[in-house]
Amino acid sequence: MALSALPGDEAILDLFERLALDAGRAVMAVYATDFAADAKADASPVTAADHAAEAIILAGLRKELPGAPCVAEEEVAAGRVPDIGAGPFILVDPLDGTREFVSRNGDFTVNIALVRGRVPVVGVVYAPARGMLYSGRPGAAFAVATADGAIVGRRRAIAVRPPREPLSIVASRSHLTPETAAFIDRFPGAETVSVGSSLKFCLLASGEADLYPRFGRTMEWDTAAGDAVLRAAGGRMRRPDGSPLLYGKRGQAEDVDFANPWFVADVGEAVEAFRR
Repeated sequence: MALSALPGDEAILDLFERLALDAGRAVMAVYATDFAADAKADASPVTAADHAAEAIILAGLRKELPGAPCVAEEEVAAGRVPDIGAGPFILVDPLDGTREFVSRNGDFTVNIALVRGRVPVVGVVYAPARGMLYSGRPGAAFAVATADGAIVGRRRAIAVRPPREPLSIVASRSHLTPETAAFIDRFPGAETVSVGSSLKFCLLASGEADLYPRFGRTMEWDTAAGDAVLRAAGGRMRRPDGSPLLYGKRGQAEDVDFANPWFVADVGEAVEAFRR
């Protein structure tokens, strides 16, 4: 079944949620052990949890959506990159925030997103150690509590809030660059919250923060799911010059395939009023 043959975005979102929960259980099983971390070619860490979660997600996607292009972090690292063409494709980060996973601080997520028209339109961000799952599709974003890899309680709709004074700015716990710090300094009095992984997008989407600047290296699978949730909740994602952040970037002269430029995620135009 191709992506275009599915009943719609709700069906895709349901599939992504189920696979994220399955992958999250595998992640937590490794988390409970005395696991080791290896270094990839780019010096980033990888664990058995990354590989186990990705295998679960890809097996499920290939069963339910045979033929749909799936760009997954560990497969790309191994040199297996599908031809995405010009149509929809799926981005998978089986364990976003591996450094947080290794540090055992709980700020890691399972990310799955559908990109259509070069923007993420359906996404799931699952934080198994925090017991929270965030999801979004065009026009609706949700948060729901989880326990032992299953949804518990009621799903609630989430949306961005009007920016508050002082602004609440989220920044990477492990990747705060001097350029990001300088950008934050342009918002006097702002409160800065350090959070790992795609949870930064989810804080904006759920009305708990206002701005997330990232002036450092990310890949499309790092950001797509959180970007989709944020857009569904009424937020936006841009490059620092205001142009849109697009996905499916191949043949980039300045960087490798699927690498992102710097970006700023926020809750809307009103944020500009707080800028020095």
